[in-house]
Amino acid sequence: MTGGVYTSAGGDERTANTPDNPWPVRTVNTKIADWVHKLGQIWVEGQITQISRRPRSRVAFITLRDPAADMSVQVTCNPDLLDRAPVPLTEGSRVVMLGRPTFYTGRATLSLRVSDIRPVGIGELLARIERLRQLLAAEGLFDPRLKQPLPFLPKAVGLISGRASAAQRDVVAVATARWPSVRFEIRDATVQGPAAVPSILPLLADLDAAEHVEVIVIARGGGSVEDLLPFSDETLLRAVSACRTPVISAIGHEPDSPLLDHVADVRAATPTDAAKRAVPDVQAELTAIADLRRRSAHALRNWVHREAHGLAGLRARPVLARPLTMIDARADDITRMRSTLRRDISRAVDGEQRRVEHLAARLSTLGPAQTLARGYAVVQRLDADDPHAVSSVADLPEGARIRIRVADGAAPAVIEAATVHTEGEK
Repeated sequence: MTGGVYTSAGGDERTANTPDNPWPVRTVNTKIADWVHKLGQIWVEGQITQISRRPRSRVAFITLRDPAADMSVQVTCNPDLLDRAPVPLTEGSRVVMLGRPTFYTGRATLSLRVSDIRPVGIGELLARIERLRQLLAAEGLFDPRLKQPLPFLPKAVGLISGRASAAQRDVVAVATARWPSVRFEIRDATVQGPAAVPSILPLLADLDAAEHVEVIVIARGGGSVEDLLPFSDETLLRAVSACRTPVISAIGHEPDSPLLDHVADVRAATPTDAAKRAVPDVQAELTAIADLRRRSAHALRNWVHREAHGLAGLRARPVLARPLTMIDARADDITRMRSTLRRDISRAVDGEQRRVEHLAARLSTLGPAQTLARGYAVVQRLDADDPHAVSSVADLPEGARIRIRVADGAAPAVIEAATVHTEGEK
C-alpha cells in the first residue's frame, strides 16, 4: 500500500508510506487523533449504562450505550455537569450529550469529552416509541396473520423474568394451581435498565431452540415508561418476531403498553393472565369433560328411546304383529289353484295319450306289416348297384336276383320271365 507525503510530529518531511518505509505507531496514532479532532463538537443520544465518580476527582466516567445495538462509547465530563442536571442521572437514563470526540494517542483509546448533558423527556421517549411502532407496523411485524396459536397443553413453558420477582412467582403459582403437572423452564434475566435487552436476547434464543418448550412467557410486573423501555427495544422486538415458538408478552402495564405487546403472539394483561393463557385449568377441563359425558349419555339415551319407540311402532303394524295372516289368507287359494292345476294337467295328459293311441292305430293300419299280413309281398332287387323295392315289371329283367319278403320272412328268387298285365287284367 502506498501513501502520500506526510509530516511527522517533529515537522520533518518524509517519503511515501511503503513496506520499506512504514509508519511508526506514534505517527499512526497521531494521524487518527488529527482525523477524530476534525469532527468537532457533536450531539450524541444514548442510554447511560455506567457512571463512575471518584472522590476529589475532576473527571467523571460514563459508558453511553446505543439501545438498538450492542455498541457503546466512553464519555468523560466534569462531575459538576452531573450535579447540575435537571433530573438525577442514573444508570438506564436516556440522554443527549454535546461533546467532542477525543483520541488518546498514548493508549489509542477513543472517548467523548462532553460539555452538556440533557435528559430525554418522557414525551420525546414516547414519540420515538411511536415512530418505531409505525416503522415495525409498516414492515408487517404486527400483522395478526403472523401470530402463532398457543398449544392447548404445552410440554414445557419457558419463562423469562426477573430473579425471584413477583411476576415470576405469580406465573408459576397460578399455572401450577391450574395444572399441577406443568413444567417450567425458568430463565432469570435483567428486566430493567440498559442491561435488560442483552440479558434477555440469549435466553430467548435458548428457549426458542429447545424442542420441548412450546410457549415462552416474558413477564414483568409493570413499571414506569423508563422502566419498560427495554421492551420497546427494536432488537428485542425483531428477535421475538423471528421466534418459532409462540411468545406471550406479560409486562403487566396497561396505559402505555410496550411494543412487545404488539409483536408477541399473545398479549397478557398481567403475569397472572399469562399463566391462565399458557396452561388450561384442570378443574375446568374435568368439569367440561364431565358435562360432555353427561350430555352425550343423555343424547344417547334419547336416541335409544326414539329408536325403541320407532321399532315398537313398526312391530305394532299388522304385517309384523301377525306375519302369518297373509300366508293363511292365501293358503286356500294356493290349495285350490294346485287342485285346478293338477286337474288341467291330468286332462291335458289324458287327451294327448288318447291322441297318441289314435295315431299309433292309424300308423299300424297304414304300415307295411299290416299289408304283408293281408297276403301281400315286397319284392326287392338285389343285383342292382342300389338295392331297392321293385314297383314295376320293367325293373325285373330276366335273370335278375330278387328277394321276396312276406309277413313271416323272406326268400331269394331269380326272374325267368316277366308278364305285363293290361288295365283290364288288373
